[in-house]
Amino acid sequence: MSDLFPDEKPARAPQMLDPERPLADRLRPASLDEVIGQLPVLGPEGALRRMIASGRLGSLILWGPPGTGKTTVARLLADATDYRFEQISAIFSGVADLKKVFETARTARRAGQRTLLFVDEIHRFNRAQQDSFLPVMEDGTVVLVGATTENPSFELNAALLSRAQVLKFTSLDRSDLDALASRAETEIGRALPLDEQARETLISLADGDGRAFLGLIEEIDAATGPKDMLDHDGLTRLVQRRAPIYDKGQDGHYNLISALHKTVRGSDPDAALYYFARMIDAGEDPMYLARRLIRMAVEDIGMADPQALPIATAAKDAYHMLGSPEGELALAQVVVYLATAPKSNAVYNAYNTALSLAKRTGSPIPPMTILNAPTKLMKTEGYGEGYIYDHDTPEGFSGQEYFPEAIGRQDFYKPVERGFERDIRKRMDYFSKLRSVRRDGQ
Repeated sequence: MSDLFPDEKPARAPQMLDPERPLADRLRPASLDEVIGQLPVLGPEGALRRMIASGRLGSLILWGPPGTGKTTVARLLADATDYRFEQISAIFSGVADLKKVFETARTARRAGQRTLLFVDEIHRFNRAQQDSFLPVMEDGTVVLVGATTENPSFELNAALLSRAQVLKFTSLDRSDLDALASRAETEIGRALPLDEQARETLISLADGDGRAFLGLIEEIDAATGPKDMLDHDGLTRLVQRRAPIYDKGQDGHYNLISALHKTVRGSDPDAALYYFARMIDAGEDPMYLARRLIRMAVEDIGMADPQALPIATAAKDAYHMLGSPEGELALAQVVVYLATAPKSNAVYNAYNTALSLAKRTGSPIPPMTILNAPTKLMKTEGYGEGYIYDHDTPEGFSGQEYFPEAIGRQDFYKPVERGFERDIRKRMDYFSKLRSVRRDGQ
């Protein structure tokens, strides 16, 4: 839950000066107490409050979605600690720009003024550029505050991360956006011309992005008059639909495919369909999803339902034939089939165990009985000697030993008591008894 700070200042009166400034800029908080949301970071017991109270400002990485206040908080942090604020963007800056910034910070430090260097999109810097921050962080030339929308664990050097505290910002929730809307209504001097459903739609369209939310409010204010009132349909006709926060190569992509995989594994078809729909809606490649569904069929269902793999593969072929949007329904059908199928990772575990053993044990020769003897010499050497043709036995099962003698018999595949594997378990138990009888009879 994110609430406004208890000591938040009263809403400011409408600003009559410079009404052409964007609404997001006019409503930019003037102190940390005015920032909406981010209570774990900014609340009375939050990390930044403790840092300011201690008088020791350390380097930070602010990680979170767009429009959650990372840039604003960095500015306010500099104000609260009386640091000189310097801002650069990793998109537009190179090594030469960094050298100039560092030299200016050294000059300021000699004059008794410390510098907070805010680097927007810090993950865009390559590893060599990121390393250039290390000396100036260590000698106190700058306090680095980097902002990133990507997971710092993947995008930032370990050396840089070890010298900075990561603070995670979250998307604004409904109460946060409601509070932001109230501030906007005070600023523009009127209530938004939206009925209850349209207001909910507006909050949904913002997708937790406060900056985008204020942009939508500004668009509504400019396009409506005092007597207008918009319902859901009127609002959606007026404003362009925002694309969901989703980067097909980064966190949004990996978070949702992880959620889809785990909800299928967890046998929740409704949640699985939801995450599947979100990825399709965000523009994910359906063939990527088809490949992942095939993977789920073999990893999480396996022999508990042997039909899962051909059905998943058939859906991939159906998508190829139908294309979009009809083909997505075939993939959705597989999502439901896999989520409701009995689950087993017995084959997955067996393969990994066998692969590990194969890597550890080198190249021991198989038993001579199961080696071919295409030449007379090989026959005299014992190749194929004593081999029993399984189909010649009454049970169609000879019970011979097939593992290399140096390794001995192994037990990789352990069927579960679910789905078709319950029958396989019975069959394997039967084979095991026959094998014991043959071994005891030798």
